[in-house]
Amino acid sequence: MGSDYIVGRNPVLEALKSDRGVEKLFVAKGDLKGSINKILGIASEKKIPIQYVDKNKLDGISDGVPHQGVAALVTSYNYCSIDDILNKANALKEDPFIVILDEIEDPHNLGSIIRTAECGGVHGIIIPKRRSATITQTVVKASAGAVEHMLISKVNNITNTILELKQKGLWIYGADMTGSEYYFERNFNGPKAIVVGSEGKGIGKRVKENCDFLIKIPMLGEISSLNASNAASILIYEVVREHYGK
Repeated sequence: MGSDYIVGRNPVLEALKSDRGVEKLFVAKGDLKGSINKILGIASEKKIPIQYVDKNKLDGISDGVPHQGVAALVTSYNYCSIDDILNKANALKEDPFIVILDEIEDPHNLGSIIRTAECGGVHGIIIPKRRSATITQTVVKASAGAVEHMLISKVNNITNTILELKQKGLWIYGADMTGSEYYFERNFNGPKAIVVGSEGKGIGKRVKENCDFLIKIPMLGEISSLNASNAASILIYEVVREHYGK
């Protein structure tokens, strides 16, 4: 297993609070105000080495991502299996709730979706191995550290994965502007997966054909589509609304 850097106070703090292996902490000299003290406290408790460095060192580590005076050397992100996601839902005695991302290539969008999914009780996220953003420090930063608490599975083929999930009893809802009904007209009860595609192409043709339902979000202005992370947020929180509105 390799190592990666994550940067920023919230991402580093969430990494320290999770089961992610943090090998070393880098802190800017003299930058000891606010939440950095909580980070240092947890690192000390866990006996993680702390190195105080010049800002230039952190600038080099972060590669342009705002680091807020702290970075951590961590074990590479450990992707999970689909069964891991389903087992998590089962352990919580909840119907599986999965988000499938079809070729979301913007790391900021991926990070934002992960953050919303974690807040909205999603059990796991599925991404393709090709033509997709993966877990980098940009994604970790954009997720505000939510990556550390989210199961993410990387699969060879989204269509085959959808077929597998359908065999396991999940209903598949594809977000598509050509959908036959608005998302609020559809009941999301039971085991489910919501598919969100890229802004440019949407979800792929074969993926679309294998969804049980195609749902759309009303577009009342001149722009024909939402940012992928915004669309995902609306659909995730429709599921939350239904759950808490019972």
